[in-house]
Amino acid sequence: MAAALGIGMVGYHFTENLAWLDAFVNAAMILSGMGPLSPIQTSGGKFFAGCYALFSGLAFITIVGVIFAPVFHRFLHKFHLEDTSEPKGKEGK
Repeated sequence: MAAALGIGMVGYHFTENLAWLDAFVNAAMILSGMGPLSPIQTSGGKFFAGCYALFSGLAFITIVGVIFAPVFHRFLHKFHLEDTSEPKGKEGK
């Protein structure tokens, strides 16, 4: 998360000439899915904001998947949900 926030801060700072604190707020808002606070003025800033929003969405989905994968795995074990396409112990018969 810190790396993604840092990427957003650097991008907003250099493409929109925002102060570091304003760049932090915009990056944090985009990363959390709420949208930027400062209006985007430059073409480079608009391109960066679009790419960063797509990156943030993908990062969010990845992070949620990594966090919830063990929980979902445990859920499957608890209810003994497994693939029953082939009976156990019958190799090739």
